[in-house]
Amino acid sequence: MDSTNLTRTQTKELLEAQAHIWSHNYSFQNSTALRCAVQLGIPDAIQKHGKPITLTELSNALAIHPTKFSSLYRLMRLLVQSNFFEKKLENGESVFDLTINSKLLVKNHPFSLAPFVLNTMIDPSLHFSSWLRNNAESPFHIAHGKSIWEHACWSSKFNEYFNEAMASDARIVSTVLVNSEEAKGIFQGIESIVDVGGGNGTTARAIVEAYPGMKCTVLDLPHVVEGLQASKHNIVYEGGDMFKAIPRAQVVLLKVSLYSMAL
Repeated sequence: MDSTNLTRTQTKELLEAQAHIWSHNYSFQNSTALRCAVQLGIPDAIQKHGKPITLTELSNALAIHPTKFSSLYRLMRLLVQSNFFEKKLENGESVFDLTINSKLLVKNHPFSLAPFVLNTMIDPSLHFSSWLRNNAESPFHIAHGKSIWEHACWSSKFNEYFNEAMASDARIVSTVLVNSEEAKGIFQGIESIVDVGGGNGTTARAIVEAYPGMKCTVLDLPHVVEGLQASKHNIVYEGGDMFKAIPRAQVVLLKVSLYSMAL
């Protein structure tokens, strides 16, 4: 393509292609900004404030360095655009408030997804091209020298973050699962179920509370279920490997187990 002699259509296509590439290349800033907000505790600060908060009040609450005040404003502007916060005028002053999305990032919210955001798998994604060119098990294996499950066994901190993230997701999934009309039809008449990769049993507890006569087995790796005790007589925790054996049950529940195998 001769850059000195482009038609109007070619010029338009060139700009659109550039914008498309830029959009994908910098889209990571959306997730990193979200993670930053949770790390700083922005949703918690607004919740604790009890009403829409000014940027100055927010900066003070978060102990932001004075030289970073304008950067905090740009961060909030991006998060407002992403509908995590609402910006409005009160008494002639700009204030920020929570939206339904950021309410789920308040750490004491019953359905908080803050642990899930903090558990973002950034490092493995940077090794995807290397993974495609060798026989490593996964991008995570290249980034950390071991599988995600081995790393969880090795690092108690990572294991805690990972389990909290899975539990936070399970709280929402299980609530929807037992309250939806579709699910009620699915579970009708079922006497036993095994939750594969069921973590600390968040989903299992919700199911047996909704269906007291159902027996639920939680299958996960030994280090995950170690020390867990069933709060109800019809929940059983079993350590094992889903690729070797799955406990017998009428229904097998898989949520994100297959996806996790690719990490």
